[in-house]
Amino acid sequence: MCLGIPGQVKSIYEVDGIRMGKADFAGIEKEVCLAYVPEIQVGDYTIIHVGFAITQLDEASAQESLRLFSAMGVLNEELGHPAQP
Repeated sequence: MCLGIPGQVKSIYEVDGIRMGKADFAGIEKEVCLAYVPEIQVGDYTIIHVGFAITQLDEASAQESLRLFSAMGVLNEELGHPAQP
């Protein structure tokens, strides 16, 4: 499976001229590419698909999606972390 997961942008920086950042996914932090969403700022939520931010969304929608993914048991799987007991 390969879902687009909502994450909150925690930091923004450049790597070799490419806009990158750190995003938090319900406590799991990952590096993401922000090149496709130049309007994203620190604190905003975005959908991340295979390491790329693809669209901005509001906090309520992001939290609901994270809750549903977690309840389905796919959040840790999608983020490359083992399931919690």
